[in-house]
Formats: sequence, C-alpha cells, structure tokens
Amino acid sequence: MATIHRFEDLEIWQIARRLSLKIFKLTEVGPASKDYKFRDQIRSSAGSVMDNVAEGFERSSQFEFVNFLGISKGSSGEVRSQLYRGIDQQYFPSDTSELTQEYQELGGKISGFMKYLNKSEIKGRAEV
Repeated sequence: MATIHRFEDLEIWQIARRLSLKIFKLTEVGPASKDYKFRDQIRSSAGSVMDNVAEGFERSSQFEFVNFLGISKGSSGEVRSQLYRGIDQQYFPSDTSELTQEYQELGGKISGFMKYLNKSEIKGRAEV
C-alpha cells in the first residue's frame, strides 16, 4: 500500500464526507428539519464518522489511529440507527435504504482498514 500523508486521501474519510453531506441535505427539509434534537444528533453522528478518521490519523501512533477508527465505526452504526428512527417517525420524504446500506458498507470498510492496520508492522506515526 502506498504511503498516505493526509487523512483527506483516505477512501474511508472521503466516503464519510460524502455521506455526511447526504445526511445534512436529508435533514434540511421535511419533519426531520423541525425536530431539532433529532436533526442535530444525526448530523453530529454523521460528522463524527469523518472527524474521528481525521483525528485518529493525526495522532502519534497506530494504536491511537485504530482506536479512533473504532469510534468512527461506532458512529457509522449510530447514523444507521438514527436513519431507522427517522423512518419510523416518517421524517424523510423518500426511501433511505440506499443511504442506510452505504453506511453499513462504510462500517465494513472501516473494519477492514482496522484489521489491516492491526496486522501491519507500522507502530509509529499513523501514516499508512
């Protein structure tokens, strides 16, 4: 694998960023936009996925990076759960099953990356 020097170059961060934007757009209109607590929580969780990838990458060790990736994966699951809550409350004007699936796939990619790093000989700076 080529060395990556910036978190912005990580595929999982790029996907998380794209999905976070989808969540923001989804909650701009309709009933979800008026339930401020729900809207803010799902937006925060979506942002947390990408933010924890970035924060972990910027830490000083592979161990810390993997730890933050675990938090990121957890936030990905939290977004999925909140999407189901939004469906149950009829907050969304359209089907969110594709977005739910994208978050599930992202969680799998994060998990796979964690496994790669745990098997890696990299022990210092979190550049991969």
